[in-house]
Amino acid sequence: MGEATFAVEAYELFKVFGRRSKEAVRKLKAGAPRDRLGPGATAAVIDANFQVRPGEIFVVMGLSGSGKSTLIRMLNGLLEPTAGSVAVQGTKISGVAPARLRAIRQKAVSMVFQHFALMPHRTVLENAAYGLEVQGMPKPQRTAKALEMIKIVGLDGWANSYPDELSGGMKQRVGLARALAAETDILLMDEAFSALDPLIRREMQVQLITLQQELNKTIIFITHDLNEAMFLGDRIAVMRDGRIVQIGTPEEILTDPANDYVAQFVQDVDRARVLTASSAMEQPRAVVPLSAGPRGALRMMRDLQTSAAFVTGPARKLLGYVTDRETIDLVRSSRTDLKAVLRTDFSSTPPDASLIDLVEPAVESALPIAVVEDDQLVGVVPRVTLLASLGSASPGPRTPESPSAAEEEGRLPSGTVDLALKEGAGDDSAELR
Repeated sequence: MGEATFAVEAYELFKVFGRRSKEAVRKLKAGAPRDRLGPGATAAVIDANFQVRPGEIFVVMGLSGSGKSTLIRMLNGLLEPTAGSVAVQGTKISGVAPARLRAIRQKAVSMVFQHFALMPHRTVLENAAYGLEVQGMPKPQRTAKALEMIKIVGLDGWANSYPDELSGGMKQRVGLARALAAETDILLMDEAFSALDPLIRREMQVQLITLQQELNKTIIFITHDLNEAMFLGDRIAVMRDGRIVQIGTPEEILTDPANDYVAQFVQDVDRARVLTASSAMEQPRAVVPLSAGPRGALRMMRDLQTSAAFVTGPARKLLGYVTDRETIDLVRSSRTDLKAVLRTDFSSTPPDASLIDLVEPAVESALPIAVVEDDQLVGVVPRVTLLASLGSASPGPRTPESPSAAEEEGRLPSGTVDLALKEGAGDDSAELR
């Protein structure tokens, strides 16, 4: 059998606690509200559907009572769904025999808990190696693997210490080392950092992203903290009253909330640290190919009423920019090589850069920030658009005839370029009219 497309899949997943759980599911499917299922039935998860891709950090976010912790416990078989199914790496785990479920867990899924779940009478090394011991791995091999993971999580030198000698952040690192040592592809993390002090919590968040990039684990992370979700998640599932109300990237949830609940949830998020250049960039219009020469560049600047233009080479490779004044001088001196006045003192950024990193260069530059990917110009971020994005304001739609925000920043006095073209015109002046 080939490699599974998804690391984890949930289909029409319900969890209802109580004696009449099956009947409650039927009512929910028929449209009954959560609070009208009758006595003895409590719906924790209602019709959850999602797929988690290999190597992804998938965050499930919601307030207390939203169902997120119940959901994660169904993903590794600690709780059996009332209805629906869960598949791990293409293998269905709902309804399988206990021995089979344990085998799947040992091979595919590890869990990191909120309150560390360390054994106080065992050393850091013994705690980290515990999962391997349960699997039956010989002591020399499991010791070597546990020591490797202890070093990776930043606890080198603490292997022989006991949990009561460690800070909260260090204890959580031991829990993470234990999960990593098991060498499973999937990590489930239930409020793993919520018991930590804010500074330690941020350190652990940064380390988790670093580890995921190095080890390419699939991580399903449960949190009630929106900023944590936005920082960690490749995608986020927002839960409310047992239902998933939206799934999307941090940018999608911030800029296009599915309903008023999500909009209210994200209203206080630091947009500058979540949004990226790709979300704020515009299609560049003031762009001219190098082959157009000075006259082509001036004509384009005249048409757009802008005082500068980016210059591209073959395959839209960004070479630099030219200004109206220097290009006018070229035309007047009858020179034809635009390279002679090409400037490279502009600010550029990759599409995934945070907007917070663009504020300083935007303030210092008269040009919009160039968004560059693989040396190609893919967009621009004008200062006014950047400020609008950070302020949750929309710059408003523009008609094709109206100038872009970038062009508004550097308008030319009317007729300047026309005059330069006429003064510098030679035998080909007819073509410029």
